[in-house]
Amino acid sequence: MSISSVIKSIQDIMRQDAGVDGDAQRLGQLSWLLFLKVFDAQEEALEFEQDNYQTPIPERYLWRNWAANPEGMTGDELLDFVNNEIFEVLKNLTAPVDTNPRGFVVRQALSDAFNYMKNGTLLRQVINKLNDIDFSSSSERHMFGDIYEQLLRDLQSAGNAGEFYTPRAVTRFIVDRVDPKLGDRIMDPACGTGGFLTCSFEHVKNNYVKSSEDHQILQKQIFGFEKKQLPHLLCTTNMLLHGIEVPVQIRHDNTLSKPLSSWDSDIDVIVTNPPFGGTEEAGIETNFPTDLRTRETADLFLQLIVEVLADKGRAAVVLPDGTLFGEGVKTKLKKMLTEECNLHTIVRLPNGVFNPYTGIKTNLLFFTKGKPTKDVWFYEHPYPAGVKNYSKTKPMKFEEFQAEIDWWGTEEDDFAARVENEQAWKVSIEDVIARNFNLDIKNPHVGEVISHDPDELLVDYSQQQQSITELRNQLKGVLGKALAGEEVSQEEMSA
Repeated sequence: MSISSVIKSIQDIMRQDAGVDGDAQRLGQLSWLLFLKVFDAQEEALEFEQDNYQTPIPERYLWRNWAANPEGMTGDELLDFVNNEIFEVLKNLTAPVDTNPRGFVVRQALSDAFNYMKNGTLLRQVINKLNDIDFSSSSERHMFGDIYEQLLRDLQSAGNAGEFYTPRAVTRFIVDRVDPKLGDRIMDPACGTGGFLTCSFEHVKNNYVKSSEDHQILQKQIFGFEKKQLPHLLCTTNMLLHGIEVPVQIRHDNTLSKPLSSWDSDIDVIVTNPPFGGTEEAGIETNFPTDLRTRETADLFLQLIVEVLADKGRAAVVLPDGTLFGEGVKTKLKKMLTEECNLHTIVRLPNGVFNPYTGIKTNLLFFTKGKPTKDVWFYEHPYPAGVKNYSKTKPMKFEEFQAEIDWWGTEEDDFAARVENEQAWKVSIEDVIARNFNLDIKNPHVGEVISHDPDELLVDYSQQQQSITELRNQLKGVLGKALAGEEVSQEEMSA
């Protein structure tokens, strides 16, 4: 039975359970079960490889000892064991990160997990279906990325999948261009389910790892933060599956809750798709410089990224059109970005790349810290021949980026090999300044095209509605502060 068939049958079983309400809870239920199974598969490998290996959690709670036997516990006995032993013990496990790091990973991963199922017989059926997947098999382990994509597609109706989903083609292209190397400290400050981090891990492993010592270095150079429990749990599981034995660097935390001034500037590579279109909780903005304070999430993440990058550190960030043309705080952010970093490339993606999660038009910003920007190169990514829009069934493919890859050149020679063409053009920093840092610069090689295609018009309408929603959220924040008697800065008013 294929993995996708197993997952579908598990979801069908869960739909019969009165305690599981909707796709989000089904994904949450499946996630902690997958984590415990994958964790145990890695435990067995470590026991085989290392003499006198000590398990980091009580052996009674390893998957093999309570779940692997299809004729094992079921019904009320199984429910009682899961609710009152597994969760009770593992959530409160004494596991200092320095002396028991794998135990720490278990406690952190399960800290906010919950057993939604009320029927122990159905839970046993789910567990038995999961046992059809062999995570010690390299072929099935590598197919786990497909499981994530299927689960996230199924989660679409829950309304929040887009918060932590980036199309695989975009992730792969970004990592390919940034080219993280062995020894680089690689970070995603809003890592979701770990797409950028696992892609970076595979990139370094396939291109730069030559020995077991290199592999140990690689395991320690991946860093991620995710504030929501479910994607954090999925990300941790993803790291385990990719061979990171102790993913303690994947923290369940809000990166923005720490004062900007307390961060070290020691990250060599940042690849990320930070949340955009939303606002942070009140008070988060006080962690940032007064003149750059805002509650818009993407703006705060951009500040953080520039701050934590080391000198000559490289970054690639997915950002919406609103960041390019936005004024007020956004103008100051773009001024700061171009003064402290070489914003050398902006790849403008077409509509629909993030369908069905959002119709917002997005851009890929590539920059290196340490030298100011002289020129910004733009590349407008076209649809492939015969394609008018992307969709869930016809997503973007990595091969579409081959034109950009062939055109790219190297930063060492200031991209001297780049030439302008129908898709690419260069804008000097003087022109950017004259535009008051409005980076929403249209392709000069293409005249304005008025589309009458219904699908494109619907996407444009969706983008306009999203922009209105963003503006409404900003106004709510300003009005809320005003009504509470708090001071509203000039920057917030102009934003």
